[in-house]
Amino acid sequence: MNTPAFDLPHWSHQQLARVEQALSDWVAAGGVVDEEHPAPAALREGMRYAVLDGGKRLRPLLVLAAREAVAHGEAGSATTGLDDAALRAACAVELIHAYSLVHDDMPCMDNDILRRGKPTVHVQFGEAQALLAGDALQALAFELLTPEDTEAPASVQATLCRLLAQSAGYQGMAGGQAIDLASIGLALSEDQLRCMHRLKTGALLQGSVMMGAVCCGRSLPAASKAALQAYGAALGLAFQVVDDILDVTADSATLGKTAGKDAAQDKPTYVSLLGLDRSLAYAQELLAQALAALDASDLPNTQALRALADMVVNRSS
Repeated sequence: MNTPAFDLPHWSHQQLARVEQALSDWVAAGGVVDEEHPAPAALREGMRYAVLDGGKRLRPLLVLAAREAVAHGEAGSATTGLDDAALRAACAVELIHAYSLVHDDMPCMDNDILRRGKPTVHVQFGEAQALLAGDALQALAFELLTPEDTEAPASVQATLCRLLAQSAGYQGMAGGQAIDLASIGLALSEDQLRCMHRLKTGALLQGSVMMGAVCCGRSLPAASKAALQAYGAALGLAFQVVDDILDVTADSATLGKTAGKDAAQDKPTYVSLLGLDRSLAYAQELLAQALAALDASDLPNTQALRALADMVVNRSS
């Protein structure tokens, strides 16, 4: 008997509806501000502008797909608490991603004017408000992970905070961005380029997978945990390889951001180092590594993770 093909569009539509509603509810929502702690309207508007109405939401989908992969065998109130923790984790990682884009687009970094098909936050609201909006989104991410009233164990909340901090900090995304800025005009080796992108892009994608895996209510077998880490590492690097490919093969309208930016800024990329054909082949090799890791995970429900990996590597934008 053939197993029915996994319907990624249907699954994604259901998950994204939950994520978009939660983000709309949680990101500086409403026009009424606590009179004791009034936040300027421009700051709240800048936060919502940076997060809502755009983006692939890959990181939230990875959190929720990993949660599904490890969720079998739960019962009772623990399931409800961990479902909520997973949704909060999905939104938190998207807030970290959004804040990083706000700061990355600013004149002191990549100086870009287009993101997700619309003007970047600093263009729309000014540099100071963009800086503060990014700061506020980063703080809000950790607030979401630690609600006052929750059935999720404190140990789960603490682990989620630690994973997100490590993925976003100097050992992860911020460290990779620092290497990226310091590498403009330099000829990096393949190992150096891989290290940069495992931090800048890969760490948060891998962290998304592991945050979803935390929301299982039990200790995962070491082999399953290692397999998910390997999946996340391969997927994170594959995402960047494909990004480098699209930067030279797609236009700005398709990408929703400025195409050709890396070459214009003399940044090292996989295409500049390996060439286009080898980069395309390498992306497929990384996809095979990610899928092989899932095969080795001994987890029964990895269909969504498999489909997301295929989408990442074979996407056109």
